[in-house]
Amino acid sequence: MKKVLNLSLALVLGVSVQAQHKLEKIWETDSIINLPESVLPDTKAGILYVSIMGNSADEKDGIGGIGKLDLSGKVIDLEWINGLNSPKGLAKHGNILYAADITDVVVIDIPSSKVVRKIPIAGSVFLNDITVSDKGVVYVSDSRTKKIHQIINNKDVVYLENIDGVNGLKAIGNDLYIAGGNKQLLKANEKKELTTIADMPCGGDGIEPIGNGDFVYSCWGGYIYYVHANGKSELLLDSSAEKKNTADIGYDPITKIIYVPTFFKKSVAAYQLK
Repeated sequence: MKKVLNLSLALVLGVSVQAQHKLEKIWETDSIINLPESVLPDTKAGILYVSIMGNSADEKDGIGGIGKLDLSGKVIDLEWINGLNSPKGLAKHGNILYAADITDVVVIDIPSSKVVRKIPIAGSVFLNDITVSDKGVVYVSDSRTKKIHQIINNKDVVYLENIDGVNGLKAIGNDLYIAGGNKQLLKANEKKELTTIADMPCGGDGIEPIGNGDFVYSCWGGYIYYVHANGKSELLLDSSAEKKNTADIGYDPITKIIYVPTFFKKSVAAYQLK
């Protein structure tokens, strides 16, 4: 009876029973990264940027920062940028790296390795993920105010609001993909009209496009899913029994490698998508 109920639940949630994709682990760092929340690959430079929250997810304590690993997981510099609070989502546009840091968006000049400005986001409480469009427009989510802010020319406005559980963001063309809306993957078009791409078993943390309309979708509790353009999804990884989190993942569409920050396990792992 339990198996029948589990199967029925999977079908209701749109989770494919027979998975077509899988993950194979390539490497994992030692537990040396103090609360890694997000990984952003720059494969041309051979670098993985990692946001390091420090001891807390929401304290303005000045001990957070951003580290760098190489593509094999070897540490380059875990204190590349320090003096931040609790940085989470990362995004890159040209030579600029953006980090969502509680109530500020931190703007970093990559060549000089310096923070060039901090943009305070009006009314923000818990900035979480961040993304930047091809045109350089920045979007940042606030999971506690249920808002998405837009930044143009270093000035922010509220772009969308009343999105329960808003977290992961990804700008693709004129569309903004959103993990939120009560365990959903959503799309907002340039008119800010929302459509549901998929109903998911858990709230999303990281969303990464595969390039064919499909996505990889991570849930903080230890789950990674492959989401098809038709809304169906496959469970790729369940590390919840190990209490190994799967926070804001990074993805390289060329090598099809997923980079996973494990949060409380204090490591970053790499998996091959097949």
